[in-house]
Amino acid sequence: MTDRSKKISEIVTQSVYKSCITEINAFKPGNVSIHSAGHGMEAKDFIRSAELISPVMGMPDLSVGERILQSVQLTMSQVGCNTNLGIILLAAPLAQAAFVKKESEFIQQTIFSILNNLSVNDATLTFEAIELANPGGLGSAESHDVRKPATVNLLEAMQAAQERDRIAWQYSHGFKDVFESGISALRMQLLRWKNIDKRLEWSTVACYLNFLSKFPDSHIVRKHGIEKAEQVSEHAKKIEKMFLSGADPTVAKAQLQDYDDTLKREGINPGTSADLTVASLIALSLEALL
Repeated sequence: MTDRSKKISEIVTQSVYKSCITEINAFKPGNVSIHSAGHGMEAKDFIRSAELISPVMGMPDLSVGERILQSVQLTMSQVGCNTNLGIILLAAPLAQAAFVKKESEFIQQTIFSILNNLSVNDATLTFEAIELANPGGLGSAESHDVRKPATVNLLEAMQAAQERDRIAWQYSHGFKDVFESGISALRMQLLRWKNIDKRLEWSTVACYLNFLSKFPDSHIVRKHGIEKAEQVSEHAKKIEKMFLSGADPTVAKAQLQDYDDTLKREGINPGTSADLTVASLIALSLEALL
């Protein structure tokens, strides 16, 4: 391993790990955090998952599909449940971009090249990973079902799924939500709350609410239907407005707790919004460090 590869490997490993930990430390209503367990999972499951996948993301010689499958295999064998499939699907291309980008490029520029060069083998390995993780509400697809052999490259498979899955949509649109909405929300609140204790965690909550209010969460759609997902998004807009209205986000903790209780009583987990939040943290960290 060259000195450059070793340095990038360390940066990617730490960026993925720290981003996962920041997200689990943030109070995200409806989702698991150190403040609130739920959906049969606890924060320790996600912390262990972060420990497992971050070194895989930091390996310089893996393909996107290899990063995805190895990360899922480690998680399922040692944690025993699907804590992070969405995170892995989003983190793998970002990690890949870190290793191949030119010094004059930003990660956002390089990500298009990564996505356009995904192979059929990347799709095969990713299909195997998704089937192994068996996410809630997976169901079947008319074309490019993960339980059948891949016949197209991973980008084409994601393009076929983009209308029903926001993570697949990222592949089809160069991670637009991550770079334009997620990073923007993080930067805005980090600047605004520069004197607030744990400002990165509170900015992470803002990023999460931004995603949850902007479009129906794919995980909610799969498990509860589009109508319920749209209702959650509409309610999230009110929570987001309340959360961002004050100079100190910590005063909103009671309202966040009430909303968390409401969502978890109904078994609603905005998992895709949480996954996109982690990806935004990873992308922000990589842009800053590289």
